[in-house]
Amino acid sequence: MQALLAALALVVVATTSYVLISRNEQRALAARQAEIAARSRTVMPFDLERTTHRFAKAATGGVQTVTSDDPADAGQVALIREHLTAEAAGFREGDYGDPASIHGGEMPGLRELEAGHDRIDIRYAEAPAGAQITYATSDPALLKALHAWFDAQVTDHGRHAEHG
Repeated sequence: MQALLAALALVVVATTSYVLISRNEQRALAARQAEIAARSRTVMPFDLERTTHRFAKAATGGVQTVTSDDPADAGQVALIREHLTAEAAGFREGDYGDPASIHGGEMPGLRELEAGHDRIDIRYAEAPAGAQITYATSDPALLKALHAWFDAQVTDHGRHAEHG
């Protein structure tokens, strides 16, 4: 009986510790996402509260899409298209300064994408209610970096982004 009580006590302690760690991790993530949202407002001209970022991984790269939550909001759609046009042009030249200023210079995949930009085909296109950037590469290391970069974007942007 004592062994059973000791085992139960251990489970309670372990569960309580996990919940506390989990809550602390959740608080830290929420704080980071709030910080990212604040930084985003200084870089992205559109309203994060009225738009959604989607990051869809593919076998050869992926697609980053930003859309207005209200397709009839012509102002947001125009701001999205203007911004992604400029971002795609910069990325083709290896300029990932905007994501670095939002997410930090140590963002997963960022340095690899900057260094290997000439081995990534980056294309801008309009999308319904917004725009998209398509990334394609045959370099396995750059593919891994791009996917890590996408994952970091989704995590950092929280409710403003999703895997797509």
